[in-house]
Amino acid sequence: MKKTFVSLLVLSMLFLTVGAKSVVFADDDYPTAYPKMEVEEETGMVDVTEYSGSAPIKISFTSNVENVGEYTPLYEWRVYKDGNTSSPYLVRYDADFDFIFKESGSCSIALQISFVNGTDTLLYEMAENFKVEVSTSVLNVPNAFSPNGDGVNDVFRVKQDYKSIVDFHAYIFSRHGKKLYEWTDITGGWDGKYHGSDVADGVYYVRIDAKGADGRRYNIKKAVNLLRGYTYNSAAGSE
Repeated sequence: MKKTFVSLLVLSMLFLTVGAKSVVFADDDYPTAYPKMEVEEETGMVDVTEYSGSAPIKISFTSNVENVGEYTPLYEWRVYKDGNTSSPYLVRYDADFDFIFKESGSCSIALQISFVNGTDTLLYEMAENFKVEVSTSVLNVPNAFSPNGDGVNDVFRVKQDYKSIVDFHAYIFSRHGKKLYEWTDITGGWDGKYHGSDVADGVYYVRIDAKGADGRRYNIKKAVNLLRGYTYNSAAGSE
């Protein structure tokens, strides 16, 4: 799974709205916000402003308001999809929220905060939106594996170049149609055993039902060669 992210400085503007006029303030005594986008990685949460990767992508958005004083903040997060900035795909009115991106495409995320105190309203807006790019789906399956305990190709699983698969279910059958194993975690696989015992070398069959973040359906049925006696080099052409 390939991912790229870029950390940039997100600038912001603060306006005081009085009647029909808006005045820009630079005074640190006025309420403001320092919004943050954090992506969940294997090593923890990563602070970014742009991110591209494979679905599902879990992202946390926080407003981080400061100097609120007697003002009441009213939040409005807007998520726009595929360049459509006239109609948001999602609107949230919380200070912070988490979202799991499951659909492929590009998204931009904006935050607007109205700080209200009586008849005075301070309007905060991000000068540059956060950006998220979700890749289209990819799912490839090998046709052989060698569960001989050498630590290489010991488990039958989908190839590691998969992207944006949001639903997954795989089954292994014998040549007589008997189900030997199944799994729903795309990172999982079959170790060549049935009820804890090694099955014989030979041809087995895999069926995979999956769905990509782009809506693509995968219904894969193919033969799988179990070659326990082969080394990695001799089975190198089994992709």
